[in-house]
Amino acid sequence: MVASSSSSSLQEFQQLEQTLPPPIQSSSTKIFQQFELSSPSPENAQQKLSSKNPLARLQQLRNEECHSPIPTPGPIHPPDVHYPALNKENAATGVIWCTDRASERGYPHVGDWVNLGQGMPETGDVPGCFKRPIEMKMSLDSREYGPTSGIKELRQAVADLYNDHFRQGKESKYTWENVNIAPGGRAALTRIAAILGDAYLSFFLPDYTAYAEMLSLFKNFAPIPVPLYETDGYKIDLKIIKGELNRGVSAILTSNPRNPTGQCLTREELHELHKMCREKCLLIMDEFYTRYYYDGEVGECISSASEVEDVNKDPVLIIDGLTKFFRLPGWRISWVVGPKQYISALSSAGSYLDGGANYPFQEAAVSFLKPDLVKQETIALQLHFKAKRDYCLDRLIKMGFKFKVKPNSTFYIWVDLSHLPGKLSNCLGFFHEALHEEVIVVPGIFFDLNPLSFRELSDSEMYSYVRISYGPDMESMVKGMDRIENVLRKHGALPAGYTS
Repeated sequence: MVASSSSSSLQEFQQLEQTLPPPIQSSSTKIFQQFELSSPSPENAQQKLSSKNPLARLQQLRNEECHSPIPTPGPIHPPDVHYPALNKENAATGVIWCTDRASERGYPHVGDWVNLGQGMPETGDVPGCFKRPIEMKMSLDSREYGPTSGIKELRQAVADLYNDHFRQGKESKYTWENVNIAPGGRAALTRIAAILGDAYLSFFLPDYTAYAEMLSLFKNFAPIPVPLYETDGYKIDLKIIKGELNRGVSAILTSNPRNPTGQCLTREELHELHKMCREKCLLIMDEFYTRYYYDGEVGECISSASEVEDVNKDPVLIIDGLTKFFRLPGWRISWVVGPKQYISALSSAGSYLDGGANYPFQEAAVSFLKPDLVKQETIALQLHFKAKRDYCLDRLIKMGFKFKVKPNSTFYIWVDLSHLPGKLSNCLGFFHEALHEEVIVVPGIFFDLNPLSFRELSDSEMYSYVRISYGPDMESMVKGMDRIENVLRKHGALPAGYTS
């Protein structure tokens, strides 16, 4: 390849490098320090390199057959254009960045795209589940502003559901005063962040991408990352938690079941975690996937609500909503369950942060939360999504992917790319090639949360992972697996003797 062609390719890559969020962008600049004005020949394009820098390895192994540049995340505003008072360091991250890159290729209107990146369950009818509403009645009251803490009827319905499913036989029960309604999960998290005092807050890696922005936005606490490892099944090591508490950590944020790894704490582990934190540490438990649980009896689910001894004394905040389990992400209705003092503070925060959740949707949601209906829904949903999980795992394993730990919850699969040749072993390279097949996945680097950009990410292990969602319907999953198979076939990366 001639130098002029390589130089043009480098310029394209440098332009897209500006779309990276600052932490990733700073590490990706090492690509250009090591970049040579040549591309690998077809003979060595599939070879692995000894370089320990994943981003440098990605650039060195660019596929000469692909003339479009590999996209890398960065600021969403041109650095050379002046916008008065605008923070130009803001960046599109996670799923938003992925869909933006797909949109540049026509998604969703041009082509036949499959979105395995969006953290969204299918919203159509599922066998055994109640019909999703297509219309609703609106009361006269719903024309007015609603309380920022949520309407009392919905707050009580949430409390009744938790008492019925998780607090049978316990003296301490939740009431409507233990529930705060917010306009979506991110709003609930932001309210929580706003009420925290001077504290050290531990969070885990990998975890939900939106935590990074929340942990960076507020300066009233110091975020402390705690890495989890595949060799340990991405489980929270309670010995590490004990050490964090001894060092002065007074708040812990985690998703359980965990996004993106699809792992859930056992009842025993959850019990020990609560016992350890009960008197000295606030537990912020993101439980949006608590009913997407596939171990044990069908219909079983694990929640911190069952481990709370006193609903008004135990420092535990549980976040959930209509988005995942009820498959109504567009409604933007979430809730936080916890002690009255925390709930009161959250209501005050909502008054200046977001103004509260949609009144008519709150009214409509009350009827969804009948305990018997939710039990029926849980059983049907688990059977349906477990079948999709098993199908995807079977296809991926046949393609040569290996899973040391089988995902037992959520609707995500955390896929290790390290065995793949060339650029496919890097999440950005794999993402790029998947775009050519009109299938979207999420690069693993977005789950290596780096609030305030304290860490260097160039050697992050998460460059060798992508997250695949089996939230879409089965037809889309079949199509999506076919597309991933095409990516591997194009690069000669399918196992010897592989047959579809």
